[in-house]
Amino acid sequence: MNWKQLKSGTDVRGVAVGDHAPITLTDPVVSDIAAAFALWLGKKKGKPLSELTIAVGRDSRISGPRIRDAVTAALTQAGVSVMDCGLASTPSMFMITVDLPCDGSIQITASHHPYDRNGLKFFTRDGGLDAPDIETLLTMCEERNLPSKAEAAGKVIPTDYMSQYAAGLRDMIKKGVNAPEYDLPLKGFSIAVDAGNGAGGFYARDVLAPLGADVSGSQFLDPDGMFPNHIPNPENEEAMASICQAVVRSKADLGVIFDTDVDRGGAVDSKGEEINRNRLVAIASAIALEGNPGGTIVTDSITSDGLKTYIEETLGGCHHRFKRGYKNVINEAVRLNQEGVNCPLAIETSGHAALRENYFLDDGAYLVTRIIIKMAQLRSQGKDLESLLEPLAEPVEASEIRLPITQEDFRSCGERVIANLEEYSKQQGWSIAPDNREGIRVSFPQGKGDGWFLLRLSVHDPIMPLNMESNVQGGVRQIAEQLAIFLSTQEGLDISPMERFLAE
Repeated sequence: MNWKQLKSGTDVRGVAVGDHAPITLTDPVVSDIAAAFALWLGKKKGKPLSELTIAVGRDSRISGPRIRDAVTAALTQAGVSVMDCGLASTPSMFMITVDLPCDGSIQITASHHPYDRNGLKFFTRDGGLDAPDIETLLTMCEERNLPSKAEAAGKVIPTDYMSQYAAGLRDMIKKGVNAPEYDLPLKGFSIAVDAGNGAGGFYARDVLAPLGADVSGSQFLDPDGMFPNHIPNPENEEAMASICQAVVRSKADLGVIFDTDVDRGGAVDSKGEEINRNRLVAIASAIALEGNPGGTIVTDSITSDGLKTYIEETLGGCHHRFKRGYKNVINEAVRLNQEGVNCPLAIETSGHAALRENYFLDDGAYLVTRIIIKMAQLRSQGKDLESLLEPLAEPVEASEIRLPITQEDFRSCGERVIANLEEYSKQQGWSIAPDNREGIRVSFPQGKGDGWFLLRLSVHDPIMPLNMESNVQGGVRQIAEQLAIFLSTQEGLDISPMERFLAE
């Protein structure tokens, strides 16, 4: 068994339904990983396993019940008590470690990936396990460093934590809006929620509707692990088009869309236009910087130049670009705060947003809740969310091209290409971004593309993503033509995607 193949960043992930590929998340594999987590957690907490309580939740995937049963059996056989939370969001499975007496939690999810995939996320009160922790768990499985069967099995405790979690979001809206009719702060608002048949349907039923919101324009709220309507992913074009249409159709004031496990959220304005990527980062930044004047916003590396200007000149904050990967962004924000930098927000353009006020937890429902509060506050001033975004300059064109690396040691190859490109850029007199912390980002003036490119190495895969933006029509092509001259000289890089782009 190749245990390391199951590591996916800070998660365990694999094939859970054998329709298209052999199952890697078999019951024995899942049981071993859960048992390893119990042993790891017991050592961390300084407790015997018989005194541990671990919460277990899952998203709507069809393999979820099977994997839950395997996880629960492994934990209870080791003497651990299990809080069975049923269908739950990933953020709630962190918050349960804050609100209830449990030592850790396991969420069964594969985020936005296809129905046949699944995975495990692990939490303690200190947050989600990081990549080295996942490596430790898998090494424990490989070396058979697992707990023996306990004399007395742990208990299984059915736990409806999602009701408590939803109540917390309702209270947050009541306090934030502070409407004359306090218990119905969303009366008069129409909000369409798209849960993509994942775990997010609770948000319409249990958070918004009880506060007076009209949620009749909502869609795909019922859990269905085959995801028959669209991929539950705020970055997916089909998914975003679907919620945009729902907003226009229902004449809603706002649209909300979640990924499968609700750690990411996206929004749509009353015109049916996406509040996504740079626009989502902009609104989240405006919210986070209230009460944090001059604060630092950490984003991933592919944010637009216009967003930097918006954060620094319109909002008076500081923009700190960092590496792709939501855990990278969050960890950087935590590090900055530990160094004394006032950093209230870490956010990726993918929709992962973590506010310091919320334990730096990437929680799509929490972010959307803060946006809804801001929408209600603005309405009381005769304004809307769109007015908040008016100063944000957005690119005229944007493209991403993914260039495969053909050499076996793809990381060394990618690092060599980036180093060569940095030297080439200096020779050409190109403007290298001084604040970039991933790959290489180069800006071009008017007449030469009026925009920028960022070439970086993928976090996990043998791919070099190339992002390009321009403030003029045809600018991206102009940038691509200049860069293609360099790329054609690099060994180990498949530039056919760039050639196809230029041939269009």
